[in-house]
Amino acid sequence: MSEEQRENMQAETSSVALAELPTDVWHKCGNCEAMVYKKDFEQNLKVCPRCGYHERIGAWERLKITVDEGSFAEWDAELQPADPLNFPEYADKVRRDQNRTNLKDAALTGKATIEGMPVAIGITDFNFMGGSMGSVVGEKIARLMERAIDEKLPVFIIIGSGGGARMQEGILSLMQMGKTSAVCGRLHEAGLPYIALLTDSMAGVHASFGSLADIILAEPGALVGFTGPRVIELSLKIKVPKEHRQAEFQFQHGHIDMIVTRKQVRPTVAKILRFWYGA
Repeated sequence: MSEEQRENMQAETSSVALAELPTDVWHKCGNCEAMVYKKDFEQNLKVCPRCGYHERIGAWERLKITVDEGSFAEWDAELQPADPLNFPEYADKVRRDQNRTNLKDAALTGKATIEGMPVAIGITDFNFMGGSMGSVVGEKIARLMERAIDEKLPVFIIIGSGGGARMQEGILSLMQMGKTSAVCGRLHEAGLPYIALLTDSMAGVHASFGSLADIILAEPGALVGFTGPRVIELSLKIKVPKEHRQAEFQFQHGHIDMIVTRKQVRPTVAKILRFWYGA
């Protein structure tokens, strides 16, 4: 048997072995493709223990690992999107994502405590139409900040892989950029801190409330910027290094204040809140 035949046989054997691994025991990393014991992966907050890749997680899961147990009170849970343009299949996609995320739209907002420190918290969820910002997402973020002003609370928003304006809602979606930017200004005038965590922040979300925080944190490897490398390449026919849209590049150029691993997020935010509360 030749060396090439031997390598092909080993590759086929490995593929079969991987295919036969039970999915409830092993997890395949989305970056390095290493097979990781699922229990270890989940205990590590869904961060690959081999390469450090941060897998995307949903809003409810993110909430669970961030705030104090039992402290969250949801705000504006009843808000859900309309279909003002009767856009083809939009209503069906909304229902699909509502069922799979247990959210009415791509934003979860409310009040909670983090290591005992009260905070108004918002989280966007990529699993709901890519975390795109429609009228409900913009309204919930605006109401979150307005209520924080009324109750004199600091604001912490986790951009859970947020994308652009939701084209299915047309101009109503684009208007949310101006609305959320304006309320960020009112929050600043009220002297209340706004902390943002970017776990991927692109397009309309990033060009509005995603980049207006007083303190901007980001997870390692997060995509940060207005336009991704793939879109630039397709539209302008030029290649842009992928690392130019990653958190590390943005940190080096002063756009991000700190890169924090998922396990560091809770204690880091708590430390900032304690400083503000003087605790």
